[in-house]
Amino acid sequence: MKRTIWTAALTACTLAAAAQQTSDPAPLTEGGRIYRTEVVPYDARHDADARNREAGGYWMAFRPELITESVGEISAFYGAKIDIPFAWTDGRVFLHLENPGTGYSLWLNDRQVAEVNDPLTPSEFDLTPYVRQGVNNFRVLMHARRMPIDGEGVRRPIFENSYLYYQNRRSIADFEIALVPDTLGRDFGMLDLKIIACNAYNYNEPVTVGYDIYSPQGKLLEFNMTEVTIPGRSTDTVRYTPLIYHTYDNKWEASAKNPPLYSVMLFTRRNGVYKEYMPLKVGFGKTELIDGRLMRLGKELKTVRAEYNAAADRKTTLSELKALKAKGKNTICPSYPQPVWFYELCDQLGLYVIDRAAIDAPDRRDDRRVGGTPSNDPRLVDEYLERVKSMYYRSRNFTCVVAYDLGCPSGNGYNMYKAYEWLKSVEKARPVIYSDAGGEWNSDL
Repeated sequence: MKRTIWTAALTACTLAAAAQQTSDPAPLTEGGRIYRTEVVPYDARHDADARNREAGGYWMAFRPELITESVGEISAFYGAKIDIPFAWTDGRVFLHLENPGTGYSLWLNDRQVAEVNDPLTPSEFDLTPYVRQGVNNFRVLMHARRMPIDGEGVRRPIFENSYLYYQNRRSIADFEIALVPDTLGRDFGMLDLKIIACNAYNYNEPVTVGYDIYSPQGKLLEFNMTEVTIPGRSTDTVRYTPLIYHTYDNKWEASAKNPPLYSVMLFTRRNGVYKEYMPLKVGFGKTELIDGRLMRLGKELKTVRAEYNAAADRKTTLSELKALKAKGKNTICPSYPQPVWFYELCDQLGLYVIDRAAIDAPDRRDDRRVGGTPSNDPRLVDEYLERVKSMYYRSRNFTCVVAYDLGCPSGNGYNMYKAYEWLKSVEKARPVIYSDAGGEWNSDL
């Protein structure tokens, strides 16, 4: 009897899912999947420095439990009842979902939040329109079907590193950061920082954002903050470009034994109180394509590549990355987007990364008829773009990332053209490559 009830419920969810799929790339949305830098905000600076996510009461792990398996097109059905405190309902609530194992539909309180087909790339969701004070009913419906562009990933515990977190209605929606040579050619660096400030109220509100930056030796180099008045339910970008001296003494290079990293803290301030700290690490350098050559700080970058995906845990991955570097490898080429700690390790060790979207369609890769290779099937173009966007926004702020790859060898065609065009529209310096371009225009190298 219980199975019959669950089957009926799953069938209803599956039918409704087809009509309510939501996807919005803007940082400020009415709900559904969003694309932005993966970062956890902290309520106090000492908690940010210690990476203590549990402190402050604005973060909680998301661990849904298996309810039933194999019902029609649903391979598994996970659920969780989570008590959301009143304070969270006065702000914005987000879900970071990682390691689902398959494509899935996310439901909250009997409403579909989004449908995601990519089983490998972590996803972020704005739950604000769906969440309520008290007990909330989460459902994750795992798809039995596979997309023709799905590859295999390293097996990790299901939903590992998935979590819920809260942000104030006046907050940091996203950011871009790089420590690069001065644009006028002078012998020092420039912090190129854009903070996207958010006002989620329905009326104009002042929002104060700021940052500080410390040298690798621990010296405070710069501190600044700005107040902007933002119209209701919108965002504004605050840009900082301070000069940072002695950066050439602290170049981030793969050849270095311990590549130096600068410490940057983003924050907001409300009513004289500092809030929402976001800790970052950034290295000095810039990778760009000049006359068909990959250049870094005026020198051609010679890559010695290794195909590698992160192991099941951070400790093992650290050991294996060290071994690759000891063998003379300086560039890691994963098959799909990795856990955020993978990029952190590459930043710390001094290993370049060519990040790759989770697109793997080797079947019929030479069939260029429309609908032959999936890469030339216009019906899949939105799926290709979703995977490229989710890759880019997660890893763009890591120093180690020197180029982007459109996917595993998967043929070429309309979808890869559109993916290349989108990446080039947002990434002005680092090259976009694709091994199956076959001499066509949608690969820079």
